[in-house]
Formats: sequence, C-alpha cells, structure tokens
Amino acid sequence: MAENARLAGENARLHERLGQIEPRIAELERLLEEVRRASKRQSAPFSKGKAKDEWDTSGRKKGKGHGRHGHRATPAEPDRSLDAPLPECCPHCGDGLDFERWAEQFQTELPEVQPVVTRFRVGVGRCRGCRRRVQGRHPEQVSDALGAAASQVGPRAMAWGAWLHYGLGLSFGKCSQLLARLGVNVTPGAICSSAASTGTDLVPTHNAIVKHVGSAPAVTMDETGWRIAGRGAWLWVAATGDATLYNVARGRDFAAATELVPAGYDGTICRDGWVVYNSYDKATHQTCIAHLVRRCHEMVEDLPAWARSTPREVKDLLLEALAARELDAPGRAAAIIDIGERIDLLAERPHPRRQPTPGQAHRARAPRPVHLPHPRRR
Repeated sequence: MAENARLAGENARLHERLGQIEPRIAELERLLEEVRRASKRQSAPFSKGKAKDEWDTSGRKKGKGHGRHGHRATPAEPDRSLDAPLPECCPHCGDGLDFERWAEQFQTELPEVQPVVTRFRVGVGRCRGCRRRVQGRHPEQVSDALGAAASQVGPRAMAWGAWLHYGLGLSFGKCSQLLARLGVNVTPGAICSSAASTGTDLVPTHNAIVKHVGSAPAVTMDETGWRIAGRGAWLWVAATGDATLYNVARGRDFAAATELVPAGYDGTICRDGWVVYNSYDKATHQTCIAHLVRRCHEMVEDLPAWARSTPREVKDLLLEALAARELDAPGRAAAIIDIGERIDLLAERPHPRRQPTPGQAHRARAPRPVHLPHPRRR
C-alpha cells in the first residue's frame, strides 16, 4: 500500500509536470515554425520585422575587433593641382619656418551643377502640293510639341528621375525635389509620364529578351510576392547566363509563368518545388540544390537520432555533387556516374521508419559508401 501510494504521488507529479511542459513545447514549436516560414516568406513588401525598442550604437566598434581598416584609393590622374605653401611664420609662436618636404592630398568633388537650356529654332512650313503643315526636327529634340508645350525637359534629366524612382526607391515627389535642387524644375507627374512612355518604348527590347530566354538551353525561374497599389501580386523572374527577364503578374499560376517562358519550352528549368513548374512537361527539371540541402538540414534537426541517416546521406551526396562543378570535364563525368549510382542504391535500400533495435540503430548510423566503376544503369 505504501508503494502504491508513493507511485500514485509520483504519477500525479509527473502528470502535473507534463501539463506544464506540453504548453511550452507547443509554444516552442510555434516559434520554430514562424522562424522557418519567415526564412521562406516572400520578400515584398520588404519588411525587416518588428522594430527594436533600443537600437545598437552605430559606427565602428571599440577595441581591436572593430573590423577591417578602409582607405580611399588615390586617384591616378588628378584633373588639377593646387599648392598649399607653408605660412610665413609659425601660427603658434610666430617664429620662422624651415621647409622640409612636399606632401600630397587628394580631394574628389562634384562640379557645380548648372542646367543647360537649349533653344531650338524650328522651321515651320507648308507643302505646296498637299498643303499639309510640316516642321523641322533636330536630333536632340525629344518632342515636336510647340506653343504651350514648347518647354521640355531633356532625356538625361528624365532618365535621372526614372533611375531615382525605380533604382533607389524615391517617390516621384522626392525625385522632383532633387532635380529642382540641381536646377531642373519638373513636376512629379511629368517624371511619371516620362517613365510610362519609356516603358512602351522598351517593348521591342523586352520582346527580344523574351525570345532569347525562351530559346536558351537552361533557364532559372522563381517568383516572389509583390504589391500593386497595395494589393498582392507576384514578381516573376527567368534568368539565363546573359539575360534576366522580369514580369509582375496578378497571379501565381502557369499562365503567369508562360508570360516569361513559353509552355513548350524543352530546355532545362532550374526551379523550386512550386507545383506550377510541373506543367512544363517538355522541359528537363532541375530542382534548386539549395532547397534540397535546406530540407535535409531541417530533417536532420527534427528527426530522432535513429532516423537521421537518410537525410544526412542525401545532404552529403548533394554537397559532393556541388563540389564536382570545380573538377575538369573527365572528373565531372566520373563524378556523375559515381554519384548517380550511389543515389540509385540509396533509393533502393530500405530505410528505418520506426525505432529500431540497438543493433539496427548501429547499422542505420553507419552508412557504407558505394563506389562502382561501371556506368550508371538506366
């Protein structure tokens, strides 16, 4: 009876302890899932997480571990040279000075920005035959507008406005303010309108890139979250060795993907696990190795010790395959045969699915490497 009472009390304490641990485990699992999802979450709208209550002090850290010293490179050919001679006397005591040497200092500065205003005298006439109005056009003119719209802004200034907005992320209003500081008065609407017309002018270039990417032997595709007027959209990208193609679409379906790469593409597509890419039924598919290595790493961390051998072996094979890229052509060919054969044998080998006996656990933790010289079986 005493033993039963002791066991009952211990059982009650364990149940109480279990009730305290289970919520904690659930909370930790939730936090772990949030961290993993945050690492895979789409980048838009470029959130950096919650703001810190206290920010770290900016600038170089104290002590010897402050980082690498940086020095500005000396310009090769200065545009002008100025002398800073010794003063006639010492500025501290007034005594004379003895010249010792000349030292050099370099200073890089922007020139004073002055806008250049060009007046075009446009010849206006009328055809003697059809009596239609005709006017001249200089190569540097950006428009044929006259009268109330005769005052134009040059292409270089408008290109600066477009680069400030799309390249640096400034609003059209701030782009207008910056150009005004440089002496070019232009409204935000004019910069926006110019950017829109430039986009239509680049349609032939865009179509040429689409055709080039669609005929490439290999293409890497991906998509990420985006925003259009505050609503969710998707930024699609298709990249080759010499071209990168972007498109912002409302959807994440196969129709949006085919706006970059045609449905009948028969090359090699490097992609992630998004199911839409499976619709490219004529293409050869290469899963992104970084995704596979990351999944193997997560499985090694999450699975119990007796079940970690398979993802660990797969991860080692993937890393070995990546390292084979640095080999010469014969070395890569031999590595393809060897790694491919080992992957086939790994897939055919039985893998533990439950808690094994101690002997089985020892065999599962000790994978044996396989090196076969004969070609890979198809």
